[in-house]
Amino acid sequence: MMPEPPILSVDNLSVVFDTETGPLQAVDGVSFSVEAGTTLGIVGESGCGKSVTAFSVMRLLPQPAGRITGGSIRFGDTDITALSADELYRIRGNRISMIFQEPMTALNPVHRIGRQITESFRLHFPEMSASQMHAAAVELLRRVSISDPEKRFGEYPHQISGGMRQRVMIAMALACQPDILIADEPTTALDVTIQAQILEVIDQLQKESGMAVIFITHDLGVIAEICDSVLVMYAGQVAETAPVAQLFADPAHPYTRGLLRSIPRLDTPRKQRLAVIEGRVPTLYELPPGCRFQNRCPRAMAICQSASPPRFQVAPGHMASCYLYGS
Repeated sequence: MMPEPPILSVDNLSVVFDTETGPLQAVDGVSFSVEAGTTLGIVGESGCGKSVTAFSVMRLLPQPAGRITGGSIRFGDTDITALSADELYRIRGNRISMIFQEPMTALNPVHRIGRQITESFRLHFPEMSASQMHAAAVELLRRVSISDPEKRFGEYPHQISGGMRQRVMIAMALACQPDILIADEPTTALDVTIQAQILEVIDQLQKESGMAVIFITHDLGVIAEICDSVLVMYAGQVAETAPVAQLFADPAHPYTRGLLRSIPRLDTPRKQRLAVIEGRVPTLYELPPGCRFQNRCPRAMAICQSASPPRFQVAPGHMASCYLYGS
């Protein structure tokens, strides 16, 4: 039986920002794919290109500074990078939706919750009546476990808690029953109890609808809990990709190993210093030649300083951009 083709394929994506000091490459040669009904986690330190990759898929890069300079983003048979504004309008928010990191800045403070949810219906389903939109919006609020959804429908964003605002963002993203949901660090500003509830809501809605999810985070604990596969990014490039269980059981790239060693564990002796990755992430203005992790890597070789490593297969479905696996 032939495997199902991926619902989203990103191939060799490159993104550049024009700055006063010249072009700045924020994403360099990123490739990955996502199948329907699965969750891909994208993990890495702040500034590694996670969110820029997501915004590129949505074609929401800041304009005119940000631009895609290479590669393709295929949604099914459609190359998103080649779509006109009108064609993109029919996909963005309808077939592909996004939950943003900070709901208080994503929600309009002067419009009621209900109006902001029903806006998706007005844009993509103009044939719906006002009463149908109202009923559908209240049902969405109920699906994301918001108490008293009729009351919340008429409230403003500042009248509800941070956890509820994030649930409203999820409801808005799911209004058109998208094929792909991109969640850009949706639990970063929430306490752990609310974070667990939000993750449970996303997981339950995915099971009900069969949508694909791209979950962007810096939290490896979240990755372990909800993802099927993982893409580790470092300084704008892909360091490693693997099924989630394999990544945690047998990490290949020295950067991934460093990340996992830095996580506190229950069996760690008390008052013992946590492992750290020495050095600092290079800025996009001063990227080193060769491997971008070379200045922090305990196993760096001479070749790492001159040539950027390609992606080598470590095991079936497990790839690492590291010369340790080149032989």
